Amino acid sequence: MRVVVYGAGQLAQMMYLAGSPLGIDVQAVDVNNDTVVHPVSKTPLEISLAQALEGADALTVEFEHVPERLLEDAAKTNKLMPNIDSILVGADRVREKKLLESMQVANCEHQIVTDLAQLDDCVKQLGSKLILKASRDGYDGYGQWRLSDEADLPELKNALQGLDLQTVPLVVEKMVAFDRELSLIGVRNANGDVRTYPLAENLHHQGQLHVSVAPATNVDDALQAQAHDIFVKLAEGMNYVGVLAVELFQVGDKLLVNELAPRVHNSGHWSQSGAVTSQFENHLRAVCGLPLGDTSAIGPSAMVNIIGCSSFSRDLLSIDGSHLHWYGKSVREKRKMGHINVTTNSYESLGEKLMALSKYLPLEYFPKLVGEATRLKG
Repeated sequence: MRVVVYGAGQLAQMMYLAGSPLGIDVQAVDVNNDTVVHPVSKTPLEISLAQALEGADALTVEFEHVPERLLEDAAKTNKLMPNIDSILVGADRVREKKLLESMQVANCEHQIVTDLAQLDDCVKQLGSKLILKASRDGYDGYGQWRLSDEADLPELKNALQGLDLQTVPLVVEKMVAFDRELSLIGVRNANGDVRTYPLAENLHHQGQLHVSVAPATNVDDALQAQAHDIFVKLAEGMNYVGVLAVELFQVGDKLLVNELAPRVHNSGHWSQSGAVTSQFENHLRAVCGLPLGDTSAIGPSAMVNIIGCSSFSRDLLSIDGSHLHWYGKSVREKRKMGHINVTTNSYESLGEKLMALSKYLPLEYFPKLVGEATRLKG
C-alpha cells in the first residue's frame, strides 16, 4: 500500500515511521515546488507528482494550508482523505465557524469582520475583551490580536490598517474565561467506524503548544462523552475519513470548540508511546481502509515540545518511559524542533519524571514544564 502526503514536515515523517511496520509506503510532497520526496531524508524521489498520485492507494495532508490547486488535483483522483471540503474548513476560520454553526456545535461567540468600521459593533455586541484572528494562514499565535479595553480600539484599528479584510476577513471572538484548554483526537474510517482518544490537557505559551498531558486530569465520564459526541457529530457531518483534532475550551462542565485541525495533531503526539495505537498509525489505517486500532491510554503521559532550541542533554533518555522524537530541522525562533514523550503509571510519577526531565533542558525554552510537573506531583 502507498500513501502520498501533501507536506514534507515532521508529521509526514512520523506517518512514514508509523506506516513502515504495516507495510505502508509513505511518500511526501514538498508543496513549495511540487516535488515528491522521502519523508525522512527529504531526498527527491525519481517520480513526478502525477506518477505519485497515480500509484497511490490514498492521498492525505499533514497540514491544512496546502495550495488549493494541489488539493483540487488530488480530489479529482477520488483518493483524497479527508475530503477537500474538510481540509479547506481547517484552512479558513470563516468556513470553520459556518460549519460549527450549521451543525449547532457550541463555540465562542463571534462576528466576521470585513471592514475595520465593524469593530465598533463587535465591541457593542461581544464586549471589550476580544481576540481577533486572521481567517487564513494563522497558526501558533501568528495572525492574532487582542483587545483588552475599549479605549485601545483606535490603536488596534491603526495596527490593522494594512490588512485586506475583503480577501482575508477577521474572525472576532469574545474572550472566554475558560477553565482550561483541552483537545480530542479522534479517527473515522470510510465505513463510519469511530474511535476517540482520551481528552488531553494542553498548556500554551505565546500562542504555541508547549505541554500536553493525557488522559487529562479530572475528566469524568460525562465530559469525555461530551467530547466524543462533538467529534462524532462533526466527523459524520463532514463525511470525514482520517484523524481529526478538535481543540476545546472547558468552561465549567461545558465544552466549546475553539478550532479544528483536519489532520494528525501536535496534541496527539503523546499517543506514540502513551496509547495502544498512535494517532499516526490510526490515520494510515483509516485512509487505507484497514480496521481502526485501540485508542486506549496505556498510562498517564506527557508530550513536551522542543521549540526554538537544539542544545540539551540527550541523557534525558535515562528517565524510564521517556522517548525523544527529533525532526532534523534547522533552528529558528518559535520553530518546533522535536518533542519528548513521557509515559508512566500515575500522575504523581509523571510529575516526578517531568521534574527530572527539567534538569536536562534549558528551561528558558520550556516555560510550562516545571509548573506542570509540580501540579502533577501534588
